[in-house]
Amino acid sequence: MADFKIEETGINPVDSDSGSSDIYFTNQDYSKKYKSAKVTIESSSTLVKKKKRKNNNGVASTYLFFIVIIAISMLLSVYAIFCINDIFGITKTKSTVTISYTEEIPTSSEAIDLLADNGLIKCRNFCKFYVKFVGKVIGKYSVKPPFDAGVYYLNGKMGLEGMLINMMGDPETSETVKITIPEGYTVAEIIDKLVDNEVCDKAALLSVIDSTNFTYSLVSDLQAKETVPYRLEGYLFPDTYEFYVGQSASSTIETFIKNTENKITEEDRQRAQELGYSMDEIITIASIVQAEAGSTEQMKAIASVIENRLADKTNYPSLGCQSTSDYITNKVAPAISSTSAHTADYYMNYYSTNSTSTVIGLPEGPICNPGYDAIQAALYPDDTNDYFFFHDINRNLYTAETYSEFKTLIQKYAPYLEY
Repeated sequence: MADFKIEETGINPVDSDSGSSDIYFTNQDYSKKYKSAKVTIESSSTLVKKKKRKNNNGVASTYLFFIVIIAISMLLSVYAIFCINDIFGITKTKSTVTISYTEEIPTSSEAIDLLADNGLIKCRNFCKFYVKFVGKVIGKYSVKPPFDAGVYYLNGKMGLEGMLINMMGDPETSETVKITIPEGYTVAEIIDKLVDNEVCDKAALLSVIDSTNFTYSLVSDLQAKETVPYRLEGYLFPDTYEFYVGQSASSTIETFIKNTENKITEEDRQRAQELGYSMDEIITIASIVQAEAGSTEQMKAIASVIENRLADKTNYPSLGCQSTSDYITNKVAPAISSTSAHTADYYMNYYSTNSTSTVIGLPEGPICNPGYDAIQAALYPDDTNDYFFFHDINRNLYTAETYSEFKTLIQKYAPYLEY
């Protein structure tokens, strides 16, 4: 048997000449080479899988990118629709929102914030940009701050510009109406006349009268009081006015107050100080004079009686004037609604100045809106010692210094009066 030979090749060469065809196997280990080949094959398979995964991840990233772009585009489109809707009010409803502010708004930006806070617009920043941009491009833009204090009834259908113009106090139409307010008209009567002529809404007028702050010196410190039915009673000067149909309530009331401010001179104010009265007290006295007098000629005599009593409250604690009670009974009571804070009886406790009332001196406020003659009578009353006055059935005036003289005159000229 032939010996095994160890060769590096692993196989002994065949000797063809010897005729032997035996093949000899070496004892060299090839397992590592085979394993290496297997690993190489497996590695190639893994690379293919990784490449497939990379391709899959790339496709997913592309899809995600387009989804994000589409989502952003949709959001921008929705935002753009909201912005356009805020500007033009295309799809908004006509549901009315009441906006009330007691002080003037100086800028468009603050006005837009107010609209946004009340749910009338959604894109406040875009609206602010739009107003600034249009103002610069157009130049003479119809929206011009400041915005008047007052009460406004707005809806999104007006569009941004329409709401801002409304807040400026501009009228809805160019149609005007002339209204004459007689001397002695009360706030309730003036409101009815304005409403009947379609100048303003009643609720808006009441709100402005009660709460809107005006910068005019006569009323700048005049605050609403629980004991006074109408804060601006006495300050809506009787005159002939021209208003727009649909004018804002704040603009309308400001027209009255501005006229009153111009009618009351600096000399009038100084005279009130000389007498020891505030202008509010002078207006209150004048309102009683206006309500009590049968004519302009009687005013100074009546003012003298009232002011003599005010100067001697110990002996004459009450003014003894029926007009202050009539104001509550005949003017305030019919205007009180079921939602009013107080009844007529409540106000009577602060306005009744009959001889049996508990009100000492002047009532809580004016009882009507006096004319200039009544105001002058309060500032320059007759110089008398009279403490009593009355009228007969023909509205003739009688005055007296003492109660006994007063009773004698009543028995002679007006026995039907109960005193």
